[in-house]
Amino acid sequence: MLTDRQRLILNAVIDDYIRSAEPIGSRSISKRDDVTFSPATIRNEMSDLEEMGYLEQPHTSAGRVPSIKGYRYYVDNLMSQDFAKGQEAEMLKQFFADRLQHSEKLIQQAASILSQLTNYTSIVLGPDQHHTSLKHLQLVPINEQHAVIIMVTSTGKVESRNVAIPPDFSIAEMERCIQIFNQRLAGVPLLHLRSKLYSEVGAELSKYVDRFEELLNVMEKALDVEGEPQQVITTGMTHMLDQPEFKDVNKVREILALFDHQENFKKMVPSPGSGIQVRIGTENDNEAFKNCSLITANFTVDGESIGTIGILGPTRMDYSRVIGLLDQLSSELISVNLRLNKPEEK
Repeated sequence: MLTDRQRLILNAVIDDYIRSAEPIGSRSISKRDDVTFSPATIRNEMSDLEEMGYLEQPHTSAGRVPSIKGYRYYVDNLMSQDFAKGQEAEMLKQFFADRLQHSEKLIQQAASILSQLTNYTSIVLGPDQHHTSLKHLQLVPINEQHAVIIMVTSTGKVESRNVAIPPDFSIAEMERCIQIFNQRLAGVPLLHLRSKLYSEVGAELSKYVDRFEELLNVMEKALDVEGEPQQVITTGMTHMLDQPEFKDVNKVREILALFDHQENFKKMVPSPGSGIQVRIGTENDNEAFKNCSLITANFTVDGESIGTIGILGPTRMDYSRVIGLLDQLSSELISVNLRLNKPEEK
């Protein structure tokens, strides 16, 4: 258990180190307006904090830097959230006001803005197909032999597939079939669509359409999403090179190599959950990220996950600001979703 004085000094060390990236000494802490202790007292407390594992002394420097344990204590107990304000908040609000588009694309573009605002790397992990379902299908005829099937998912993603209309099938029959598909398949997870075609739709379709098996074959190909991997999109990787901690090119090379193997990276991202999750240094399940912190937020619309945004930076990350921006982003996503789904006034 830390004393109030130790908590104040640890908080001051971390705040100053986040800004300067240089080891912090007792004299610089004593000059802060919120600290009234002498340099000698601060020095003794910093020594105790080092013994307890909250601070570290790099090489022969007289100053100290936070340890992973120190950062964790700071995030869990000391940090006051720095809510997005002023120009940053207005930038996010304007972004959402101007772009009433589907949510999955929106979150990718918002992550790019976060990378610009924070000067860190942003990562978007698309929704897992286990948690993404079909919203509805639409048929757009091109001619008597060809049509486009438009598939809209629960995340707002829109995909179109060109299909060949089986011989002797009319457009009216195809449209009737699409109605049946929507009745039977709406809300079904994407990974189960193909199997549900036969177990849920086949018997019903046979009541209305001769040679319905041919139509099921066409739809099976159109709804084939099982081979599509969960996307990982990164923005601002070069920002890593702007941080003093990563002047060593070998450290950056290890991180870049990890992103080349996306399946390994996906395992590092916490499972979707409520709120914002913070992994600091060695808490990340990969040696390449031992000098990094990863802050992730899973975003949902109407209970459906539309993706995860991660902000990757050095352990000397401005946690308060990043968490504040992610909170603001979450609020704006909810707001734009309410506007999109608000019933039209008659």
